[in-house]
Amino acid sequence: MTHSHARALCATSRKRIGIEALSGAERVTRLAQRHGTSRKFVRAQRELARQAVDLAFAEPTAPSLVEPLPRVSDAWVHRFVLGDVLIVHGSYRQVIELLRDLFGLSLCVGTIHTWVVEAAQRAAGINRGQDLSRVRLGLHDEIFQGNQPVLAGIDAASTYCYLLQGVEQRDADTWGVHLLDAAKQGLDPDYTVADAGTGLRAGQMAAWGDKPCHGDVFHVRQQCEALTNVLARLAKGSASRREALELEMSAAKDGGDGRQLSARLGRARQAEVQARHLATDVKTLTGWLGHDVLSLAGPQLKERRDLFDFIVEQLRLREALAAHRIRPLRVALQRQRDDVLGFARVLDGKLAAIAQRRQTPLYWVQQVCRLHRKKPTSTAFWQRWNELHARLGAGFVAVVADVRAAMDDTPRSSSMVENLNSRLRRYFFLRRHLGDAYLSLLQFFLNHRVFMRSRRTERVGKSPKQLLTGQAHPHWLELLGFERLAPA
Repeated sequence: MTHSHARALCATSRKRIGIEALSGAERVTRLAQRHGTSRKFVRAQRELARQAVDLAFAEPTAPSLVEPLPRVSDAWVHRFVLGDVLIVHGSYRQVIELLRDLFGLSLCVGTIHTWVVEAAQRAAGINRGQDLSRVRLGLHDEIFQGNQPVLAGIDAASTYCYLLQGVEQRDADTWGVHLLDAAKQGLDPDYTVADAGTGLRAGQMAAWGDKPCHGDVFHVRQQCEALTNVLARLAKGSASRREALELEMSAAKDGGDGRQLSARLGRARQAEVQARHLATDVKTLTGWLGHDVLSLAGPQLKERRDLFDFIVEQLRLREALAAHRIRPLRVALQRQRDDVLGFARVLDGKLAAIAQRRQTPLYWVQQVCRLHRKKPTSTAFWQRWNELHARLGAGFVAVVADVRAAMDDTPRSSSMVENLNSRLRRYFFLRRHLGDAYLSLLQFFLNHRVFMRSRRTERVGKSPKQLLTGQAHPHWLELLGFERLAPA
């Protein structure tokens, strides 16, 4: 009877029993008797009331870590894959893992490869359709992925990459063919800058005739620095050997047997003096070469040539002291003199044009150029600045601005194409073999990607193509046929 009565109670009555039991004002036995139920039933209602109160006054809890996965479209996944491959330098398997772990999506390597190849085909068409007639100065170099050479060429002013081609050989014929292909798109620079690669230079001569190819100052300075460091280490080693013999000699004299080491010690001291003098002389000569001859703010071409020949002759006179170390540098300098100093000829022409335009004697324009050899933070710089300002008067500021612009627009090395190569290596290390399609996609992406930062403020917020053409263009994803997501 009691169980049937409890089962018949309404929700309001159950709630009242639970509240009364929870308040403790009346014993459970008395409540059970009054409502005609069992004590077990009363205790159950009291527990329900306690749980309800606890829930009402409980502290808020953190949301569950298990969240529903966002619903994404096929087009979004396609864009994400290309962005991960090109922006993040992700490999195909890294893309698969990222989509699986973050979005619960499953893709295979073949699907990603197909999407990349399709994008590369569209990118190759855009690359071939670009007009290259605005390129005035080309920078050429070679990069290797394993044993495969990759030919690279960029515009010095905009850093637009107009050549990125994997080849089997890097001989004259290969370079000539690809330069002729670029010439069909309008590529006809005033001159180029490259290292001393024989195939590169012969290929340019075969394709473009007598178009100047200036030497790369960076590689020459690198050779000089390497030789200077080696000779300095040899001089330090000779000093260490002399010190060791002196200690041995001192110990031998204490034993009354010092004559046996006297000849060896004499030769060691002579070798130390010779090594120290050689290291000092070569360091001085290479310092002159870098500071006086190869510096952008330097003398005229004729004076540079005379200084260059003097340095080469002095290296030849010291060649017998370390022939296998000095001779390679001396021969390289002797063969590359006119190519390495090609920038000086261009700069001299620009300074002469400034002198004519500003109606200022060429000598004083050259002195303004040489002013930049001094550090702007030095007292000597500002003393010379005041002297030139007093001599040139009101036109001094305009001449300085023109000279600075001429110096900025006269590259001496192919360092920017070397920078391109360093960026390419982050993509190349993911692959054993490079295909033409993949290189075309990289070329397209690097040319249409916007610079987020740069030392040259005019490049910030612009892409190499925009700098080359002077015109804005759609985002690289839109050029490949995708719609961009609007920012929130």
